[in-house]
Amino acid sequence: MTFLTLCSPLRITVLFFTLFVQCTAFAYVDNSYLGHQLTADSLVITTEQGEVRLSAYGKEAIEVHYSLSKKAQNALAENAANLPSFAIKETATKQLFTLASNEKTIEFSSNKLSAVITKSPFSIAFYKKHDNKNQLLLKEEAGFFVGNAIENEQQYNVQGFRFNLADNEKLLGGGERVLGMDRRGHRMPLYNRAHYGYETQSNQMNFSLPAVLSSNKYILLFDNSAKGWMDLGKSEQNIMQFEAVSGRMAYIVFTGDTYPQLLNNYVEVTGKQPMPPRWALGNYASRFGYRSESEVRDTVNKFVELDFPLDALILDLYWFGKDIKGHMGNLTWDKAAFPTPEKMMADIKAQGVNTILITEPFVLTNSKKFPDAEKNQALAKNEDGAPKRFDFYFGNTSLIDVFNDKGKNWFNDIYKTLFQQGVTGWWGDLGEPEVHPSDTIHTLENGNLVNGDAIHNVYGHQWAKMVYENQLTLAPNKRPFILMRSGFAGSQRYGMIPWTGDVNRTWGGLKPQVELSLQMGVLGMGYTHSDLGGFAGGEKFDKEMYIRWLQYGVFQPIYRPHAQDNIAPEVVFHDKDTQDILRKFIKLRYNLLPYNYTLAYQNSNTGMPLMRPLFFEQDLENEAILSLMNNATSYLWGDAFLVTPVVDAGIKSVSVPLPKGVWFDYFTGVKHQGNQTVNIATNLETLPVLVRAGSFIPMIDDIQSTKDYDSSKLTLHYYADESVKNSTGEMYEDDGETFQANTQGIFELLSFKANQQSGKLAIQLSRNDNHYVGMPKRRDMTLVIHNWQSQPTKVMVGKKQSRNIDWDKKTQTLTVKFNWQHQDLTLDVQ
Repeated sequence: MTFLTLCSPLRITVLFFTLFVQCTAFAYVDNSYLGHQLTADSLVITTEQGEVRLSAYGKEAIEVHYSLSKKAQNALAENAANLPSFAIKETATKQLFTLASNEKTIEFSSNKLSAVITKSPFSIAFYKKHDNKNQLLLKEEAGFFVGNAIENEQQYNVQGFRFNLADNEKLLGGGERVLGMDRRGHRMPLYNRAHYGYETQSNQMNFSLPAVLSSNKYILLFDNSAKGWMDLGKSEQNIMQFEAVSGRMAYIVFTGDTYPQLLNNYVEVTGKQPMPPRWALGNYASRFGYRSESEVRDTVNKFVELDFPLDALILDLYWFGKDIKGHMGNLTWDKAAFPTPEKMMADIKAQGVNTILITEPFVLTNSKKFPDAEKNQALAKNEDGAPKRFDFYFGNTSLIDVFNDKGKNWFNDIYKTLFQQGVTGWWGDLGEPEVHPSDTIHTLENGNLVNGDAIHNVYGHQWAKMVYENQLTLAPNKRPFILMRSGFAGSQRYGMIPWTGDVNRTWGGLKPQVELSLQMGVLGMGYTHSDLGGFAGGEKFDKEMYIRWLQYGVFQPIYRPHAQDNIAPEVVFHDKDTQDILRKFIKLRYNLLPYNYTLAYQNSNTGMPLMRPLFFEQDLENEAILSLMNNATSYLWGDAFLVTPVVDAGIKSVSVPLPKGVWFDYFTGVKHQGNQTVNIATNLETLPVLVRAGSFIPMIDDIQSTKDYDSSKLTLHYYADESVKNSTGEMYEDDGETFQANTQGIFELLSFKANQQSGKLAIQLSRNDNHYVGMPKRRDMTLVIHNWQSQPTKVMVGKKQSRNIDWDKKTQTLTVKFNWQHQDLTLDVQ
């Protein structure tokens, strides 16, 4: 190998880092090509350092797996190097590929993506076929390397990969961090760690993703679970480097013709998010925390009395102990505070409210269950084979080992008991794990041992998998609900709903929330959301900030106010003015359930996030894409809504970059021409929300909870404009709870089409032939056509002229009411 001088100032010989890592020295590995062979599903190249295996997955993805010669590894390192892929879904199958070779190169191709291997010096470059030409996407600079890194005066041996970056290339990725949308120019730890009370800057948080999405339409995923770093041109301007202290040395390259297609190709390999239960899209009551059964009952009743919809209540750690410290791991009801938990859960369930319990993977050594956990070998070990004990904020503890059957079975028995008592959903907290000593020993399913650093970043991922699979064993036909703080690439396939950690309860805490959700959404984690109102700190109630955060929440994936209870996170405990403003917004959240549920369906089918970055728009010039990749102030909620949260006090208007087309202010109806930046006026009772011309938005009437959900009475809004000649929309419906209903055909899909020209509008309604229990046999429809500027001369519903119409000159809306028996139906407005 060729060793490069530690901390040399020369570009090619230095990796000099500030903040987290002071220096990295690395050595190019002499990895000359020796030969290659084909297996049934892969290309295996033999080099001087070991094997390099290339495999094709999905439509346009290639995995590259480097296996070092075993002589260079100790037992723990060897076990870590042989870890499986945690990112690739369990059901993934390798795809066919073609191979062409000559004396200098080998070309490995699958669909439009090719990997070209140069034999000497050994390197791999990736090309995408575009207009019958090969377009360079990505190229290894040094390929695999070994070296060392220094963090906080501690030195680590590292290994990883180096790639060239194009001059103008922008990079999203790395998961939850507050750095701006373009992460190029940053060096980031790959080590899940909570950042309590963060605001407008954070380089390390609870959910890191070892992947980037490039403006050049590729995703690069470093498929490694260990402690490490990703350097996106920080140390060397045009070099992207992934490094880790141990583990699987593999990466996967994905591509696609568009960003949505690229994301779809990514989730085809890493797994698609199963649809959540419908109630998960409703309103939550949550705080740190409810301390008694009576407080739970009083809170639920307060929501009902004040006419606020509610679908779930979350119990923080007081359900198993009266104090914050000293009880973690009890994992059974504190009967002094919750004397009849089963009846309590049944009673609020009858009111339409589901119970979600917090659980943590730590078992304090003084907890009631520690002896049983130790006896059943459920805990991670120390080097002597005894439970690893260590101190953290909550007390002296051990950690449940979720990587083997003994740990999983012990933990699952607890979940089973709680589920049978009436718990509906699970909240997994502290799952980074929050404290995870590097010398902790985990036992894998095959009996191999690995240390904490090797497996750290997939602990939450594996925990979510355990809960998900166990829940489906307990209730095979019901969708699991799993709220978790930490995970890994691919965690979406276990139904994980992540949140953005313990954010500060300030305007500074609100500002980065769009960035955080968008960054996670473009890499598969489409339900990432914030503690609405902020979680940490705060000495007095900031009414304006609270209202603005909860208004934004209507257009984020999960509507869950949550905070330390020195200031109430629930709207029902605030003043009447705050309640009156937010009641309308929370009811709007429920009115939009058919639209939002359809977004969940689309996410489950294609990976398309509910919150979408503006650069996902089609037909953008490259300059516009590069500009919009920096935007974290506005975003698309589905395809119809353009949302710009208000994140500063006293704001009277906000600047909004409009995509092409025509846009309407949702609250005022004011029309704006797209492809420009406009100022939108706002006040505390409104949010800057625009609707795209040509959009169909299905809505229902007010309900108290999704228990009362009924789409047999449906209001369908259409935003008409002469500039939109043809438009389509859809609405997905099922029973709201059956697992994989969308893949089993147990649903209905309503389709809408519009054609507008020469002052006439035709709207077509149709429905597929699928069925599910409880499906409406017919629908009482209210069609509201926006931007209809004159009294129609005639409205035909099918072959009959409708008299049940109303045109409002002031709002320029036309309302048509009719009964739909689900036949193909056309409405003509003249």
